Amino acid sequence: MLTGTCHCGATHWTLEGDPGPVTACNCTLCRRYGVLWAYDYVDERIRVSGPTDSYTRAGKATPSLEILFCPTCACVLAWRGLRAEESGRTRIAVNVRLAPPEAVADLPIDHFDGLDTYDDLPRDGRCVRDMWF
Repeated sequence: MLTGTCHCGATHWTLEGDPGPVTACNCTLCRRYGVLWAYDYVDERIRVSGPTDSYTRAGKATPSLEILFCPTCACVLAWRGLRAEESGRTRIAVNVRLAPPEAVADLPIDHFDGLDTYDDLPRDGRCVRDMWF
């Protein structure tokens, strides 16, 4: 099991099993937060515990996701979809930068162009350790 914790320790997430590759997105929000995402579904392999506040994109009439963060230290924990999929499941992604570096260092990074094309970009061979410093 992989665990990530906010700076003050009030909130954390867990992800059971292999997180697979993580995603670096260049959208206007992700690039500002500097996050790397690992995905699953709410209350399946991913669970968020402790108090959280949320942010939805200002000025967007029907946002598709919310950002969950610690109300004390403001670390970004996760994003959570605001609409369930046809299966009834709701997507969630956790910020692996909150996990211990040695636990996620070898995870490959996928790149997603969330700014312009909404396309997956070719993998460049980098792992989390390559972006950590």
